[in-house]
Amino acid sequence: MCYRICLAFTNPVCLGISFIVAFVYSVILRGRHGFITNLKYMIPLIVLTALFNPAFSHQGVTILAYLPSGNPLTLESIAYGVMAAFLLVCVLCWFSCFNAVISSDKMVYLFGKLAPVLSLVLSMTLKFIPELTAQFGKVYRAQKASGYNINGRYFKSVRMGCHVLSSVVTWSLERALITADSMKARGYGLPGRTAYSLFRFRKRDARALVYMLICGGYVLWGSMQGGFRFWYYPEIRGNLTGTLTVSMYIVYVCLIGLPVFVHVRDDIKQNRMKMTDAALACNDGQGLR
Repeated sequence: MCYRICLAFTNPVCLGISFIVAFVYSVILRGRHGFITNLKYMIPLIVLTALFNPAFSHQGVTILAYLPSGNPLTLESIAYGVMAAFLLVCVLCWFSCFNAVISSDKMVYLFGKLAPVLSLVLSMTLKFIPELTAQFGKVYRAQKASGYNINGRYFKSVRMGCHVLSSVVTWSLERALITADSMKARGYGLPGRTAYSLFRFRKRDARALVYMLICGGYVLWGSMQGGFRFWYYPEIRGNLTGTLTVSMYIVYVCLIGLPVFVHVRDDIKQNRMKMTDAALACNDGQGLR
């Protein structure tokens, strides 16, 4: 939902809010490794995308300079390029958060009854890239331990890389067939079939759903009233202030910040429970003495 909202608005304040929340949530979920990974692909992607648009788009009324080709370099094209860069980075950040939170079991739970085949395909697709990468590393290390030098001459490296890739592709196809046969043998997708699930729709889920519907409805209504309206061509203009726009900023933060709030709240609860259990264990140990 967050990445769809991110794609819906080009208001720079909304993009800034979405970028900060998505980046923070990605770091919370993936830790230091996620922070380093985000910086590795974000900075080059932002720079390249921001430079790509002014090089090919020359729309706008504010001319800053002229390129060697004679085409004008406009402020509007630069601003639109920066906006597109941050929009792309925000979407990638939200998708990384989605992959960290939504597992294959959750995907099957969400869509298993409505579209069993689609849910199975989606769950297998989500697991495909990480498992394929891990298996490639295993085969590479096995080949290296067997004495095959993949980093040798060019043609030898290509030949050994093809062997590794062939092994990985064969493994992935075999695993997909085994999974499909296993699900078919269990009657997956048959009408009337029941399935055990660890997930339950509780009262707090209902409250969160109502909260999201209210906040999302207000943001949608406000956007229809022009609260987030913003243009880059032919000149930069739009709504950045105003009572409606500021109120929409607040609701927008409350809406897309909900995953961060829930995650931090659950972590605090778990830490308190661990501290309580540790204190009780310490008291029990002193009592036994």
